[in-house]
Amino acid sequence: MTKIAVLVSGGGTNLQAIIDCFETGSITNASLELVVSNKPGAYALERASKKGISREVLVPKQFSTREQYGEAMIRCLESHRIDLVVLAGFLVILPENFVKHYEGRMINIHPSLIPSHCGPGYYGLKVHESVLARGNKVTGATVHFVNEIADGGPIISQKAVNVLPDDTPEKLQRRVMEQAEWILLPQAIDDIANGRLVIEGGIVKKVIQS
Repeated sequence: MTKIAVLVSGGGTNLQAIIDCFETGSITNASLELVVSNKPGAYALERASKKGISREVLVPKQFSTREQYGEAMIRCLESHRIDLVVLAGFLVILPENFVKHYEGRMINIHPSLIPSHCGPGYYGLKVHESVLARGNKVTGATVHFVNEIADGGPIISQKAVNVLPDDTPEKLQRRVMEQAEWILLPQAIDDIANGRLVIEGGIVKKVIQS
């Protein structure tokens, strides 16, 4: 059984999608053990509370260094024996020691087709504003493993979403969530929990099981 922690900063819509997939049986061989937020007032914590999921709040500014913050995060997750870390709208650049500790065991959802509209500064509505400013006709979402480069880890899956003529950043954000993010992230969790994904030479490959 793969024990999962979800890291959040805001409303937790991707967290809710994960919770829903656990309840429908779309995610198997896994358990959602912990939700961690960097913001005490994040609504995602309320979503976790309603389902009886353990919650922790670790605020980076409460630590003297990024390394100390990373160490605290590691201790928190290890206390729950976490196997897989899922970043779901977690708006913190993670400390190097934390990233290295969970290398190959941490994934992220990004609301664009990487390598477009990604990297430092590209998060939330800023991504969709960039898509519209560039006049892109297609955008989407990407699930990838996390490494020391922001949005630079090996790609697990991507899904395209059309950009419509009357789109605002808010409209586009909602469509990308509904048509891509809420589908890709639970799928990736289920694939990892059931051993259907491997990394070879920095490339993610699906394992065909008999």
